[in-house]
Amino acid sequence: MGDGNSSRIRGRGRRRGKPGRRRRATVIAAWSAAALVLVGGSGLGYVYFKLNGNLNGVDINAQLGRDRPAGSGNGSENILVLGSDSRSGANAEYGQDGGGARSDTAMVVHVYKGHQRASVVSVPRDTLIDRPACTDSDGAAVAGQRLAMFNTAYEVGGPACAVKTVEQMSGLRMDHYIEVDFTGFKKLVDTLGGVKITTTRPIDDPKSHLKLAPGTHTLNGEQSLGLVRTRHSVGDGSDLGRIQLQQSFIKALIEQVKSVGVFSDPKKLYDLADTATRAITPDSQLDTVDKLVGFAGGLKDLGAQDVHMVTLPVRYDPADPNRVLPLPAAAQQVWTALKQDRPVPASATRESAGDKGSAHSVVNTG
Repeated sequence: MGDGNSSRIRGRGRRRGKPGRRRRATVIAAWSAAALVLVGGSGLGYVYFKLNGNLNGVDINAQLGRDRPAGSGNGSENILVLGSDSRSGANAEYGQDGGGARSDTAMVVHVYKGHQRASVVSVPRDTLIDRPACTDSDGAAVAGQRLAMFNTAYEVGGPACAVKTVEQMSGLRMDHYIEVDFTGFKKLVDTLGGVKITTTRPIDDPKSHLKLAPGTHTLNGEQSLGLVRTRHSVGDGSDLGRIQLQQSFIKALIEQVKSVGVFSDPKKLYDLADTATRAITPDSQLDTVDKLVGFAGGLKDLGAQDVHMVTLPVRYDPADPNRVLPLPAAAQQVWTALKQDRPVPASATRESAGDKGSAHSVVNTG
């Protein structure tokens, strides 16, 4: 089925992903940025230019042009959040780049009208999709490919190509884009003072260098990075199990952001704002403190209980258990619900491989 078929790796045996040299991370940077809403009313206006200088935006709109889905027009928003796996700079300790950086973790965050609730759809990196032709950040044309791994969109065309791929898959316009890397993720968690979780079973993954006994833990940045990279000691060892861990961790992170006592601690506020602005690469509509504060202000009331997390409905590829294929009808249910600003129905994910397994129960917020 086109050139993409020739690049598919056929495999047999237990359904688990290949570890490879890439180890990635994720963070829901939209909620980390919510701390910035406090800057405007805290008497810390003098730090504006310092924080503004931390932000480097990506002009997604200019690269994609007009051939895009229409916006909702009802006040709801869609944000594509990516975790970058680049090994450059401070990230080199996690291995070497085998080519360009890829987006290990992709989440479509739909904030409903009124901004009181949100749904998050995780897109597995190993999902085989039809990647559209796009233009990279240098203006060079990038050919489309059938049955390409989802995370190659970022590798070959950067943020704009990742956005275009998601928009083609979903039919939803991505109103914003936010990216975070390993180092930013770790520093954010450390600045928050760690993230509290409860493990119901032991975690011992030599690949992610994380070892936790059952019980309640306050994870530092390095341990949190290990948790969101863990796959070999949970579920079936695949990326789908790792996504379940990530979703549990993100709920804990949301609660930690909301619980930090920055009102009474100006230094904590500054450190958190400085770390958050350094940690993310936003789209050009969020690349100043003023814009980011306005955006984050619409998210600050969201708690973990207000966020519903699902994984794009998929099945394992019969030709290769290291890859997954979307379940067309079920996936369309998900995207249609978000387009209509409705909750994702439970029936949409009932038959999905991403909704099965035991990794969901490994981590609880505590």
